[in-house]
Amino acid sequence: MTETKPSARTRYIVSPQYDWAFFLLPPIVSLLLGILVSGSTFSDTPILLLGQEMTWAEITLGALIHSHLVAVFFRSHRNKSIFPLYPARFIWIPLILWLAIASSLFVAVVATVVATFWDVWHSGAQTFGFARIYDRNAGVPPKEFRRLEFWMNQLLYAGPILGGASMLAHVSSFDDFEDIGTTFFSAVPVAMEDNQSYLTIAILGIGTLVALAYVAAHVRAYRQGIRVSKQKVFLVATTGLCSIYTWGFNTWGEAFFIMNLFHAVQYLALVWATEKEQLHTRRDGSRHSKRRAAVGFFGVVAAYGILAQVADPGLNGLWSLTIVVSLMHFWYDSFVWSVRKQQV
Repeated sequence: MTETKPSARTRYIVSPQYDWAFFLLPPIVSLLLGILVSGSTFSDTPILLLGQEMTWAEITLGALIHSHLVAVFFRSHRNKSIFPLYPARFIWIPLILWLAIASSLFVAVVATVVATFWDVWHSGAQTFGFARIYDRNAGVPPKEFRRLEFWMNQLLYAGPILGGASMLAHVSSFDDFEDIGTTFFSAVPVAMEDNQSYLTIAILGIGTLVALAYVAAHVRAYRQGIRVSKQKVFLVATTGLCSIYTWGFNTWGEAFFIMNLFHAVQYLALVWATEKEQLHTRRDGSRHSKRRAAVGFFGVVAAYGILAQVADPGLNGLWSLTIVVSLMHFWYDSFVWSVRKQQV
């Protein structure tokens, strides 16, 4: 039996145009946009909105982050092939968690710290997921590169954060433990700052070795006749380089803007591509039906994103809701992927 070589189109997740616009090029485009807005009025000049001072960059990025976080509920609660299987964890766990965070300062502080670092892990896992899909579409054996791929993405994303210029911005969430009388964890930022130079040398050194091993593994496989996804290698390489440069050095002062911008764009595009049929299954399937589904999806997530960003942070119930949405985003996203893997 002759092995069928995947066509150029099937090597993509959605289509060549869609993938390049929303999956492959966003890391580079986000870096360029971050450089462009650095030092501009958009990024540096605050405006007064609902009693709060925020820049347009903060408003835009914050709304986009919150929008992509809440989009996961279209994958969990709106998907008719998944929600009926686990209604309890989709209904009761978010409600119980919201009540716990809203009523307990200790739970709120712990949840905030967990969300901060789970976000780092989740971001690396997203690129890993894209990489595995591109490999599958290219006909690469399922276990080929898998372990190297996983640690490559985690290291190139989390490593520059822990050892780079943006490290203190991430570990500062531990300071909140002082509010509940716990000084052990609140000492973490000081310890990290004291040892940052050693962390930088160790992490960037290890990261360089892993990156070289990653490239060498693909070159070796290609020479041995094993298929290699060019789209995947491009995505992982550009994302890794963007992460090292942005998180590690933050030359332009826009690390959070750059990294969160492309992550959110990729995720929203992925959810729309995979769930859009679910959003208009009861409609007539016409162009107008699809347009209404798009307006409904992006309208809902955008409305929540804007509300969550500009609302008064003193509103405890709404603030607690944003933490719940963040944690459920990280959990549901990985959980839905595991369920779909079993279904496939």
